[in-house]
Parts: sequence; structure tokens; C-alpha cells
Amino acid sequence: MKVISLEFIPVSVPYTHREVSSLVNRDGVTDVIVKATTDTGLVGWGESCSGADVKSVLGALEAMAPFVVGRDPWQSEFIRQELWHRGIWSWRQHTACFAFPGIDMALWDICGKSAGLPLYQLFGGKVRERANYFFYCSQGTPEDVAGQARNGMSKGFHVFYLKVGLNIDAELEMVRALRETIGPKAKIRLDANGAWSVNEALRNLARLDAYQIDFIEQPVVQDPLENMQEVRQRCNVAVSANEGLWTPEDAFRQMTARTADVFCFSPYFTGSLAQFQRLSWFAHLQGLDICRHTHGELGITAQACHHILLTLPNVVEGNQQTAHMMTDDIVVETIPITNAPDWGVPDKPGIGVEINPAKLGRYHELYRQRGQFQPYDPALLGTELY
Repeated sequence: MKVISLEFIPVSVPYTHREVSSLVNRDGVTDVIVKATTDTGLVGWGESCSGADVKSVLGALEAMAPFVVGRDPWQSEFIRQELWHRGIWSWRQHTACFAFPGIDMALWDICGKSAGLPLYQLFGGKVRERANYFFYCSQGTPEDVAGQARNGMSKGFHVFYLKVGLNIDAELEMVRALRETIGPKAKIRLDANGAWSVNEALRNLARLDAYQIDFIEQPVVQDPLENMQEVRQRCNVAVSANEGLWTPEDAFRQMTARTADVFCFSPYFTGSLAQFQRLSWFAHLQGLDICRHTHGELGITAQACHHILLTLPNVVEGNQQTAHMMTDDIVVETIPITNAPDWGVPDKPGIGVEINPAKLGRYHELYRQRGQFQPYDPALLGTELY
């Protein structure tokens, strides 16, 4: 069995509302859908993350195609290593780690379909019957945040996520409203996207923890490593690392330096599904937990990563997802976490998603008309950063 063609299809799918943080202002997801076809007629689907610039990811995918076409799809990890070495993508790992996972997913999808097995079976089998996901609340007035929380609770969510790092006084009121709405047992996760200094992080978290914060994601910038180490050592709130896990080497370095209690990352940091699984197991051996990260995604990535979570022993409750924020998707069946926090065991071979051709065409055309959903608000260009 050989791959005879690769197609790369950029799509733009809107959010129901703008995602706002100290780092991004974004109105939807732009990703590149990868379609791989074999000489046996099997088709595999994958999804590459756009990052800062989808055109650069498209260019990377086109440059990677000669390493894949004509090859056995079961050689995905060898292909990745060859790309890093002979293709010198080790010199541009950040872009490579956003691009290659789309190809990697498509190859694994083919392998699962060829074997008649769901993806998790090809990665050693499941060690859990479900994975749990969070409800992403957007910043707003306390009343607005409380309304969002009630919506999440009505769907059964018990882990709630909120961005901070813009205005601590306003954010304290949002967190207060969130805690009062969800009660004492549900979990609150916060993400500052590195907006604070070490001193600001310690002072702000001391105030925020009056509302029992489960963990704070990336309270300070990732470099030097001592920033995160100091916050973790001096703060009562558990710390999660995200920025700074950009490559497998970065993730390994942060884990061995014990910069956090929880490591929040995905195949788009490590370059492949297998690398994500390996590093997650390494974290387990270090006594550390992992939380699956989302850059904003569609159903292909969500389901591919869910298979890997089922194979891991150290997964937190409340993994990241944006399915409930999407106006639509390109897959035929609505993925479970769109309307509920728990996702069980997929039973279809491969990744297990079917693509809706009409929606794929519609959102590719939307990309052609309006381009990428940029991670920034053009109105903010030239204004103060911090």
C-alpha cells in the first residue's frame, strides 16, 4: 500500500463569538485539511494548525509532500524523522510541528482503516473508558460570565476555563461570579498566556485563589525557565505550562526542569501523534499530569487527539476544546464534546470521522473569500502590548 496523492485544503470556520485573551483576538478557526489517498483506494484525513500564518503552513505541507507520496503510510514516524533530517525541518521546527501532524493524522487514519481498528488500538489500546473536557468561558461582565457558566452546567460540564491577564480587578469579579454560579465543587482553570511578571503572578494568584483555582496556565513567560519554577515554588495554586513547549525538546526540557504540575500540549507541539503520546508517558514517569491543548480546531484533530488521551494514564479532567464555540464543522457527525463534557470510546476504524463534502467546500470557499481568521485584531496594531 502506497500513498499516491496528497491534497491540502485550507478552511475557515467561524466561532460563535470572538476569543479574547492577553495573546489573541480571534473570530474563528482556519486550518488546513489534509486528504491522503492510497493506491488501494483508502482515504485518510488530517488537520494541520495554521498558527500565525496559514500560508506558511500550506507552503510547508507542499514542501513535505515529496517525502510522503509513494511511501507506505505505516512509515509515518520514519517519514517525520526523515523530514526533520534530510528535509532540514529541524531548522524550522515550530512551523513543521504545526504542519506535519495533518499528514501524520491522515496516514494513521489510513492505517486504522486498513487494519479495521480504531486509532487508539494502534497506540497500545485504551487505559480509560472516557476523557473529560472543559467549558471555555469568554471574558465579559460578571453577569455575562455567570450566564455562560449556567449554560455549561446545563450541559453537564464541571471544569470551567477563563482567560486572564488583561485587567486583574475586572477578572477578580468575573472569577467571583463564576465561583458563585458553579458552586464549590466544580473546577476553575485560568490562563494568563504569560501576561504577568513573577511578582504580579504571585500577588494576583493570592487574590484569585480566594475562589479556589484548580490551576493557572502559563502565569509568566516561559523564558527563562526560572520564571515558571519560581512561581510554582512560591505559589499555592498549581501551575500548568503551555507556551514554551513548542518542540519535543522544549517539552522534555520543561518536564525535567519541573516548571509545572500540569503540561498542556498536543501533537502541534511535538510534531506527531506518537511524539505526543511518548512525551505524555514521560510526564507520567516524572509524576506529572497532562492536559490536551487546543489552538482552536475542527473535528478531525479533536477526535485524533481523543484517541491518544484514551491510551494515557495521567490525563486531567477538563481537557481543552472549542467545539462548543464553533458555528459548524466539516465532519458529518457532531463530536460529543460539542454539547457534553465526556467523550467515550470511538468504535469506527481509523480516526473515525467522515467528512461532509459540502461543508468542506463551503468553508474552503469562505477561506478563499476572507482569508485566515487572524489571531489578532487589526484595530489593535500599534497599540500598547502589555
